[in-house]
Amino acid sequence: MIRSNRPEHIRLTSHPEPGAKSRFPIKWGAPAARERGPIIGTVSHPQDRNVIGSHGGSYAVYRALAVSSGALDPIRRPDLTNTYPAASIGPFAQWSEPNRIVSLDPWGHLVAENFKAEIAEGIDIRPTIAVTRARLDLPEMQSALAARRLINDGSVVHENGSISVVKIAIDPVWYLPGIAQRFGTSENALRRALFEQTAGMFPELVTRPDLQVFLPPIGGTTIYLFGDISKLTNPRTPITCRVHDECNGSDVFGSDICTCRPYLVHGIEECARTAQTGGLGVIIYNRKEGRALGEVTKFLVYNARKRQEGGDAAAAYFERTECVAGVQDARFQQLMPDAVHWLGIRRIDRFVSMSDMKYDALIAQGVDIVERIPIPDELVPADAHVEIAAKKAAGYYAPEPPKPKDLTKSIGRSLDKY
Repeated sequence: MIRSNRPEHIRLTSHPEPGAKSRFPIKWGAPAARERGPIIGTVSHPQDRNVIGSHGGSYAVYRALAVSSGALDPIRRPDLTNTYPAASIGPFAQWSEPNRIVSLDPWGHLVAENFKAEIAEGIDIRPTIAVTRARLDLPEMQSALAARRLINDGSVVHENGSISVVKIAIDPVWYLPGIAQRFGTSENALRRALFEQTAGMFPELVTRPDLQVFLPPIGGTTIYLFGDISKLTNPRTPITCRVHDECNGSDVFGSDICTCRPYLVHGIEECARTAQTGGLGVIIYNRKEGRALGEVTKFLVYNARKRQEGGDAAAAYFERTECVAGVQDARFQQLMPDAVHWLGIRRIDRFVSMSDMKYDALIAQGVDIVERIPIPDELVPADAHVEIAAKKAAGYYAPEPPKPKDLTKSIGRSLDKY
């Protein structure tokens, strides 16, 4: 068992001594990492801590279990040797534009580079973003190669159908004043709702107005970049993007009650094709299972839909969710554009999504969208037609059907020949 030299008494941090301030103030939106200041979520040195919450998002509780079992020393510092990003991202102008990024730390992948001296002193400053390289190996891409929709170029797409990507993991870092503004509420109201709806898990939300940054215990975001990412700096680079909210049952296990995996795979293929033709592909994958209501709620809704009188029907699709959860959708895409801003993107040429909420959120945040790409009809699973019909009826994008030819004009043009 690992033994720690930490003191046995518990020190509450929610009510500091009058006038107490962190040694490392945060100036959100500053144009440089050191001017902005580090994000420090440690609890072992309260005088250093400058945020509410703990690093690791939803995995912070597992870390607590590791400590309680004696498997992890609670005061251990991560060794960041050779963990630097495998590809260079930023900085971009959006990183310091007012209220452009409020739900992630744009400097989160450059901690070891920018705060080397502080880390050497033993201050617990941890990355909230990691950038690596990988290959995606999906059987659908082999089919795309066989059908010649993709080609083996040896750089983006390989002979076995695998696709080279830059893969980026992002933990949430919330700047509370900016989050409140994005949702059209006051910071005090936001803090109180977060405090009350988490059963008082974070008392500093209501007792520490001086701490304006919150590390929420929720899932993060993964970004997959296809192509030469140095082209992010060129505003003329064609961009194909799919923003996808997690659906484990479909994405991983292929459940046919929704269009999630087919649409995700379609987005990946479109991104790879754009990369092969000189552009960039972007997949943004958010952990928001079951419309951010959770997988248990999602499965309960499945049962309610299947068992209702008359069976599953598009007309009652959203109503069944609201009956169970009290709300139709809790994803609220207002924070989603932050990942796009972090990449320096101001225009998406091909947006592989039918979601009106995602489209509206991006447009509201100043991102131009040139073309919207719906899921092809042949990719919709048999059991998912109820879902797609309900979403179209609720406002999801669908291309207009071709207009019938004007036979009068056609006949007139024909007669003009004589």
